[in-house]
Amino acid sequence: MVCGSPSSLFSIPHSFSDDEHRKKALSERGGYAQRPPRSFFGKTVILPGKEALFMASAAVQNKTPRKVLKKIDPAIPLIAYSFIAPNFIGFCVFTLVPMVFAIALAFCAWDGRHAIEFIGLKNFCKTLYQPIKFFSGGAEKYHRLRHWHGAADAGLLAGHGCAAEPELKLRNFFRAVAFFPYVASLVAVAAVWNMIFNPSMGPINMILNQFFGVAVENLPRWAAGKDTAMITVILFSVWKNMGYYMVIYLAGLQGCNPDLNEAAELDGANRWQQFWHITLPQLRPTTFFVVIMLTISGFKVYDQMYMITQGGPGTATMTLVYYIYNVAFVNTPKYGYASAIAMVLFVLVLIVTIIQFRGSKGDN
Repeated sequence: MVCGSPSSLFSIPHSFSDDEHRKKALSERGGYAQRPPRSFFGKTVILPGKEALFMASAAVQNKTPRKVLKKIDPAIPLIAYSFIAPNFIGFCVFTLVPMVFAIALAFCAWDGRHAIEFIGLKNFCKTLYQPIKFFSGGAEKYHRLRHWHGAADAGLLAGHGCAAEPELKLRNFFRAVAFFPYVASLVAVAAVWNMIFNPSMGPINMILNQFFGVAVENLPRWAAGKDTAMITVILFSVWKNMGYYMVIYLAGLQGCNPDLNEAAELDGANRWQQFWHITLPQLRPTTFFVVIMLTISGFKVYDQMYMITQGGPGTATMTLVYYIYNVAFVNTPKYGYASAIAMVLFVLVLIVTIIQFRGSKGDN
């Protein structure tokens, strides 16, 4: 069937009286007489061929009127930009501009009082060759590894415990208790933690002395001791952040396939075998996300050190970010040198993250 005006395709002059004249007329009009004539209701009609049908269809399509797009109201983009503007302005003023200024300042010497002096790569050379303990993997490496293992393991176990037992009584209560330290104020929690682990009158040392018979001179000094300060900070960090990673693992556990565990149980696998060989492999994407977040937070740790130990005793809990703070704002400010250390920290985090991404792709 040909779409279009029937009069333009099949109109036949009434003066023609026989079929031969009609064939000739239609042939002169564009080659429509490609098929033998047929009789309909006593009248002879010549049907068009395939070529004519194709040409007629193309002609009809070319004559189809195009839709005219309405002009966009110029006020609509302005409304959209007005919603974006507050966040974008805040990002530029408080994040983008300081970042660009810090990158430029890393090549300069400036104490905030005198004029900025360009010194090239001297700050970076000083950063790379200065013998500081955490540059060679001291306190920061220890904190990062212990914090990584502790928070990830505690979050996984808490999440698995709350998700694997639907019939567990007070399950929501235990979830709230585990998540509460993460949302609590760091200042208030650190003050309570220092009181609990006070070496002279803290309840932890009192329990060790009264119930376990530890002599007073042998009681751990916790945050005040050079050997136990980092352990105290790690315990605080694991307890503070465990709830966040518990929620992440809870979300991952809800995406695991329970049919695999049922099949393994029918085959005789115990709970530990089901967890190790079935549940844990399904949590690989979640574990990868947790590892990335913990690695970055381990490099950036500052507030916990400041609230509990102030980097001491000595440099026992001195981390890279806390050292940047001391260089920039304590004693004689060295903003250029501090900016150079921050750039080195950024490169370190970037390299470690890329290595972890490559390793994850290889495991997959």
